[in-house]
Amino acid sequence: MKIYTKTGDKGDTGLIDGSRISKSDLRIKAYGEVDEANSHIGLIISNIEKNSIFDDVKKILLNVQHDLFVLGADLANPNGLKDDRMLVRKEMVSNIEQQIDNFESELSPISYFILPGGTIEASLLHICRTVVRRAETSTVALAKEQKISQEILTYLNRLSDLFFVLARVINKRQKCNDIPWKLN
Repeated sequence: MKIYTKTGDKGDTGLIDGSRISKSDLRIKAYGEVDEANSHIGLIISNIEKNSIFDDVKKILLNVQHDLFVLGADLANPNGLKDDRMLVRKEMVSNIEQQIDNFESELSPISYFILPGGTIEASLLHICRTVVRRAETSTVALAKEQKISQEILTYLNRLSDLFFVLARVINKRQKCNDIPWKLN
């Protein structure tokens, strides 16, 4: 089977239900940004996989990659709420919240803004966090025009929080302090 189908050569693409829409549609933008976030997660995993102090982080990130495929499938299904086949479940959100709580227990509380950065790995997590925020923004815009599952929005919101916490954990485990933001 060839990778190219030529069916999108005129600027439209197919959805899960077989319908075709413009590649500039908010639905395509939203799940394209989710796909971008997933690619960034793959880059993060590639950068941490040889360091055993990050085995737990790698495991979580792999689970998130699988979750994002589910979430993307939900976004690619314009009939999801009608046919009751939404795949993003509350348990997925609960799992992210549990991971945030677990990893936060390693950290000192902060009462200031921190700059994205520190180690390469933490910086990559901050990039992923901002891509997820952009995907969330696009998904919110889509939700204003079409009905989508609230769980999708909640999951994306929690996911960016997870990446923030993981960036701090990665820095701490590598003995790199958070970089406080200071008004110049």
